[in-house]
Amino acid sequence: MSRVGRCMDNGPMESFWRTLKCEKYYLHTYRTFEELQKDIDDYIHFYNYERLQAKLNGLSPKEFRTKAA
Repeated sequence: MSRVGRCMDNGPMESFWRTLKCEKYYLHTYRTFEELQKDIDDYIHFYNYERLQAKLNGLSPKEFRTKAA
């Protein structure tokens, strides 16, 4: 954590939540909190294990970690 007034460590999380809102939340209408919660959980799983990234040579984070180990 950085010192008070220095928000350098907030950037990655703010970027994640912006991406989640743009790709999931704003594109759907949720009738219940449980639907929203399940969709967020599914997106977090996708974000951490399945999405392909150019900076990881087109691999998902899970594939990249497995290959590196």
